[in-house]
Amino acid sequence: MTSLENDRFLRALLREPVDRTPVWMMRQAGRYLPEYRATRAEAGSFMALCTNPELACEVTLQPLRRYAMDAAILFSDILTIPDALGLGLYFSEGEGPRFERPVSSAAEIAALEPERAANELGYVMDAVALIRRELKGSVPLIGFAGSPWTLATYMVEGGSSKDFAKVKSLAFNEPKIMHQLLSKLAQSVAVYLSEQVRHGAQALQIFDTWGGSLSHDAYREFSLRYMTEIIEQLPREADGCRVPVIVFTKGGGQWLEAIAECGADAVGLDWTTDIGLARSRVGHRVSLQGNMDPTLLNASPDRIRAEVAQILDSYGEGTGHIFNLGHGVTPGIDPEHVAAMVEAVTELSPAYH
Repeated sequence: MTSLENDRFLRALLREPVDRTPVWMMRQAGRYLPEYRATRAEAGSFMALCTNPELACEVTLQPLRRYAMDAAILFSDILTIPDALGLGLYFSEGEGPRFERPVSSAAEIAALEPERAANELGYVMDAVALIRRELKGSVPLIGFAGSPWTLATYMVEGGSSKDFAKVKSLAFNEPKIMHQLLSKLAQSVAVYLSEQVRHGAQALQIFDTWGGSLSHDAYREFSLRYMTEIIEQLPREADGCRVPVIVFTKGGGQWLEAIAECGADAVGLDWTTDIGLARSRVGHRVSLQGNMDPTLLNASPDRIRAEVAQILDSYGEGTGHIFNLGHGVTPGIDPEHVAAMVEAVTELSPAYH
């Protein structure tokens, strides 16, 4: 299928037979690792780390040196696109990402130039190409982007939000303007992800972190619709191999059937959805990725192993499962507890294949 030494992640995404369940972890290159913190200190700031291809490559590879992960994921941030659109991204201690120039008016949204994002993000493509080269065919490289709705929440709110009052008010009071913003973001994301594939990404994930904040019909109108548009525009083959796409909506378990129809090869699950029930609902159409509660990595290695066993058993026999957390790993986790999770997947999953 590929010239990769280990292609079980790509095979499982395409529901082809594998010898064991592949495993990787959202935010696997991150603050829980002391070597990441050292590289981050060397860079001087989070954005300096993101925009330096050599350092971004280094932190992408760090977890692979520790753990038997079945995929690498590009080290970057979902907010690189809004930053490239001129909103002035910065990170304040304890507050997370903020924008100097949020958008909310029709004029501000009309002034956004989708093609500008692609032109400004060469540093991401340099990182993708470098990581792919340094991986030397060991495991596949995942590229990613935020969903239009998730990007829009940060762009309109000016940063993180608890109630999404500004962005939801815009969506409900001025839907035409909201759709204009989401359409522009969909254009930017489609080009951005396509360029990542061109530079070496072998699978893609769309992070819809805040899709679950929407009401039932609003999710389809303001989030899923635009992810579907993006997927329709992506190159689905590179170097003679399928480029699988994963869609992950945090809090999206109630829309599984609809998400499974969006054109993605796999659906990511958070920890609130039972993976066995999810498989019975959509498993014949898509692969499933997930879905251990990241907080369980605070538990003892024996408890972590028991949870891995339970998730594997819930999914059951056969391919189509990529083991992952239900969201990103959190900063205070003991790296040895991650090792316990990876080892449990490696040791326990062959019995299901």
